[in-house]
Amino acid sequence: MRNELLWGLMLIVNFLSIILIYKKFGKIGLYAWIPISTILANIQVVLLVNLFGLNTTLGNILYAGGFLVTDILAENYGKKSAQKAVYIGFFSLISTSLIMKIAVSFVPMEEGIVMFEAVKNIFDFMPRLMFASLCAYLFSQSHDIIAYEFWRKKFPHTKHIWIRNNASTMISQILDNLIFTAIAFYGIYSFDTLKEIFISSYVIKFVVAVCDTPFVYLANYLKNHNMIEDIEK
Repeated sequence: MRNELLWGLMLIVNFLSIILIYKKFGKIGLYAWIPISTILANIQVVLLVNLFGLNTTLGNILYAGGFLVTDILAENYGKKSAQKAVYIGFFSLISTSLIMKIAVSFVPMEEGIVMFEAVKNIFDFMPRLMFASLCAYLFSQSHDIIAYEFWRKKFPHTKHIWIRNNASTMISQILDNLIFTAIAFYGIYSFDTLKEIFISSYVIKFVVAVCDTPFVYLANYLKNHNMIEDIEK
């Protein structure tokens, strides 16, 4: 129960942080959140926990939060703004991975070797995992934006935000899980293990996707009532 309560707390803090940074800094705030969520999600992916009887990683909430950001951008500013956020996230993943790969290749002092090895264990990712993460992120986020625009044309009314938000995100999460699991773990684990990883990760992301819907409505309300403090102005 402790893990589930902390998971719920982290979910709320994550989504409220997105709304707060959007309210205080406008569209630029959402762009700033993308590197935060993508980098932290890739750090948390090494933390394995049991949630609701499923073995999963902690990175799912922050990673799914990226879909909330792109959905808010697509809803309030259009497809191009949302796609720009995806490119920012992609660049932040590549640059962070390369910089930290160089950093953990240094020879540490003997007095600081314990801390150095701890950081190395987090950031010294296998190239295969890095490639899997980058491919999954780019394809799934790009699909989410295209799908959101498609469903917005089908259901243009504001009251139908929940349809376009969930219909786009949930399919995108399937693509993300499929691409990452196939590239990262195919040939390493058995098919049954791959299936368990895929299902458990998707169930958690599905729950997060459902929970983020009210926050898309809230962001839309703030925008339509001129309550966003856009620092560009």
